[in-house]
Amino acid sequence: MLDYDKEADAYDASRGGEPRAEAAAQAVLGLIPDRPGRLLDLACGTGIVTRRLAAARPALRVTGTDLAPGMTRMAAARLPGAVLLADSRRLPFADATFDAVTSVWLLHLLSGPADVRAVVTECARVLRPGGVYVTTVDKAAAHDVGSDIDTVLAPRPRRPARDAADAVAAHTAEHGLLPAGRASFPGLGQGRSPRSTVADLRRGWFTVLPPGDPRTEEFAAHLAGLPDQDRPRPDPVFSVRAFRKPAAG
Repeated sequence: MLDYDKEADAYDASRGGEPRAEAAAQAVLGLIPDRPGRLLDLACGTGIVTRRLAAARPALRVTGTDLAPGMTRMAAARLPGAVLLADSRRLPFADATFDAVTSVWLLHLLSGPADVRAVVTECARVLRPGGVYVTTVDKAAAHDVGSDIDTVLAPRPRRPARDAADAVAAHTAEHGLLPAGRASFPGLGQGRSPRSTVADLRRGWFTVLPPGDPRTEEFAAHLAGLPDQDRPRPDPVFSVRAFRKPAAG
């Protein structure tokens, strides 16, 4: 996993920046009822999306949390007094505190199904009856856009998706949360080129192969033989799901 303290300063620029953040925020907002209340944004990172959620819904009191101190500091600069350091598996909030909980690009980072289950359990716990949990799903699959790069990388060994939509739905169902909608948004500026993919592959992305593994260099050689080395292929399209906690009574 990346060291998100070290990544904090360059994170936004390397992940589509403001355009992608705007697209993500709009998709999430479309699944959250427009009424007064409280919203918790888990793993808020630099706060680039969280800030938009707060600005678009002034009647919502927005709180952001992240486990990485570097990310938390950046988010706190964007949302003073509204961001704290916290582990999403053990949230420092009372039961039924929030009307909405969001997690954008969190579940795919977790180490295994037990951690995903723990996060979903906490989201269900801190939601008020009638509240909505909104999360991204199937992040890795979104990057498979059917390009020549994807054809080269298809045989690589990869880790099981922690945020598979069916698994997330099963975890939410365990806590009585009901499907409440879905959306998608483009990962603007995140289309991969062969050259950038080689660099990322050598960092250990997209695969369980460690950096320096001979098979990594085999994939790199095939990628280096593709045409248009610096032309980005199509942007990924990310998926978002919403789940509602039934109202009391």
